[in-house]
Amino acid sequence: MSTPTVRSSRWERLSRSQRENLNGQLLTGPTLLLLALVVLLPFVLVVIFGFSDTRLIDIPRLSPSTIEWTFENIADAWRSDAFWGALWTTVIYATLTTLGSIGVGMALALAMRRPFRGRGIVRALLLVPYVLPVIAAAMIWRTMLNPQYGIVNAIGMEYLGWQSPIGFLSTTSTDVAGLPVPVSLLVVVAFEIWKSFPLAFLFVTARLQNVPGGIEEAAALDGASRWQNLRHIILPQLRGVVLLLMLLRFIWSFQNFNDVYLLTEGAGGTQVMAIKVYTELVTRSDIGSAAAYGLLMSLILCVLLAGYVLLSRRKETL
Repeated sequence: MSTPTVRSSRWERLSRSQRENLNGQLLTGPTLLLLALVVLLPFVLVVIFGFSDTRLIDIPRLSPSTIEWTFENIADAWRSDAFWGALWTTVIYATLTTLGSIGVGMALALAMRRPFRGRGIVRALLLVPYVLPVIAAAMIWRTMLNPQYGIVNAIGMEYLGWQSPIGFLSTTSTDVAGLPVPVSLLVVVAFEIWKSFPLAFLFVTARLQNVPGGIEEAAALDGASRWQNLRHIILPQLRGVVLLLMLLRFIWSFQNFNDVYLLTEGAGGTQVMAIKVYTELVTRSDIGSAAAYGLLMSLILCVLLAGYVLLSRRKETL
């Protein structure tokens, strides 16, 4: 009977701020524990695998005493031409998809800013690519681009004068007007733009709805043209949301795996970093090398994120 009394007396001796801190720790404790199990623990394991000589078959017998620490996984990845090739492909893919999806989303948001009959229906239809399951979308594109029975090749050979069908998902490069064009890479870029532009459309539309209408009316009274209104009033209002979209979209595209794998499985010069990690893990059963590639990807993304944070703070201080 004395234990509850002792506990209550200790609780009463705490100050109000101490009680609030204790309550906060008790409330956030389960969430922090879950995050540690779901996020922190897997990351620690990736670090261990990345700096150890470990293969998939070694995991059942793995223990702290059997781990052989080494920097060879990181060094081999850094010296590998495959790493730099996959990194270059990933940078091109992420840059093009980021610029393309944001550009298309912004253009459509600006085009449908003014009310017109059926605008709600058109806006709803624009969201279809984003809500469509990626496996269904990839199968639709693979069917349309199939060199044997795809509608794109059928139209090209019937009306555009193509001599033979084009393997859009397996052709690394082809010459167009004397210039090499990465066919498969551009196809997966186009697919990602089509799949992700609705997100930029939603962000920009939401920001446009908060632009004060009085500013535009005042500019119109002063004789400002539509281009001047767009350049000096609308676009500056969108700078913050566009920068945030560019950061998020680049990170998502940089680590994208599903879209590229479902379309090409990395063939035709589309082996991005995520597929390279998958290849090292599944095909070669080298978990150490796969973890090293993953750590290097994380390091690159952390550098980009740090640069964005520093840029944001610098703008706030100006």
